[in-house]
Amino acid sequence: MKTMKLGIIGCGNISSIYFENLNKFTEVEVKACADLVAEKAEAQAKRFNIPFVYTVDELLNDPEIELVINLTIPKVHALVCKQIIAAGKHVYVEKPLAAELKDGEEILALAKEKGVRVGCAPDTFLGAGIQTSKKLIDEGAIGRPLSATAFMMAPGHEMWHPDPGFYYAPGGGPMFDMGPYYLTALVQLLGPMKRVTGSATKAYTERTITSQPKYGEKIKVETPTHLTGTIDFVNGPVATMIMSFDIFTRVDFPNIEIYGTEGNLRVPDPNHFGGPVLLRKRGEKDWTEVSITHQHSGNSRGIGVLDMVQAIREEKEHRANGNLALHVLEAMHGFHVASEQGIHHQMQNQCDSPNPVPEDGLFVSIKK
Repeated sequence: MKTMKLGIIGCGNISSIYFENLNKFTEVEVKACADLVAEKAEAQAKRFNIPFVYTVDELLNDPEIELVINLTIPKVHALVCKQIIAAGKHVYVEKPLAAELKDGEEILALAKEKGVRVGCAPDTFLGAGIQTSKKLIDEGAIGRPLSATAFMMAPGHEMWHPDPGFYYAPGGGPMFDMGPYYLTALVQLLGPMKRVTGSATKAYTERTITSQPKYGEKIKVETPTHLTGTIDFVNGPVATMIMSFDIFTRVDFPNIEIYGTEGNLRVPDPNHFGGPVLLRKRGEKDWTEVSITHQHSGNSRGIGVLDMVQAIREEKEHRANGNLALHVLEAMHGFHVASEQGIHHQMQNQCDSPNPVPEDGLFVSIKK
């Protein structure tokens, strides 16, 4: 397959794993990077041997670059995605697709008009843990799925992140930060969502940063920091979901469990690619750890980009696609709308459950 040249816009905290992983594969070459703070781009280019440091305009005007990875902060995801698409390039954006649902819909409409692709993180659902779980469900290991739970309960990012302010701005909070991992995994395992409802709140109106280098600075909290939701899936199962930055002591709830007519499945943390998969059949008292059947168990962020590149070359649908990302974005907004208005939100932007990943993985052409 012809190597596709990539550009990266946004050289902050998350960019290192993309540079590191994408540099391993022959299918792609990261030609250039850009950031509003030029020093960040220069530092990453030097660290990861990226040939060019560009301004955003220079990157978008480079005719060799076919796909641009957007790693900016969530509130400008939509703006930057639209600039990339307007330049006639494919875009892969970190989660969420956009801060506002209307912007997400406009991104997909513009991409269709321009004849380019939209991809979106997370791609953790392509990893060994979720794909092994998907295989077990498809093979009937737990019978017909009936219900599920999905819990992410922790303190906030002000305790560890070097610049956590955006997590408490519109487009942040636990649902927009961690919800994409859980909702994307659930759509892969159980199919698309039909409707959602929920209740949302926040424990504090202000948070104090205890990480470096902004220790002691105050953050205004502008978005809910605890949300409890219910999901009805098109195929019949229902799920209970809790996303919270307001839990300050350890909790031992599983990340995701799927309950079926013939057993239960404990799915690993969807924020990671690997992790243990546990099965308990009907009548059994104990969980049994299931052998992982798939590849990509380490930190493989970027395989969604690689899957997208391969799909573009082969003219087929990529898995971490724009329709899936928009479906998840609408659900996240739907939980908040439901809480504010006391309603069920009926999903309008539908998607297909992505095709399972082959057991031998997505790519084998690792650079030597």
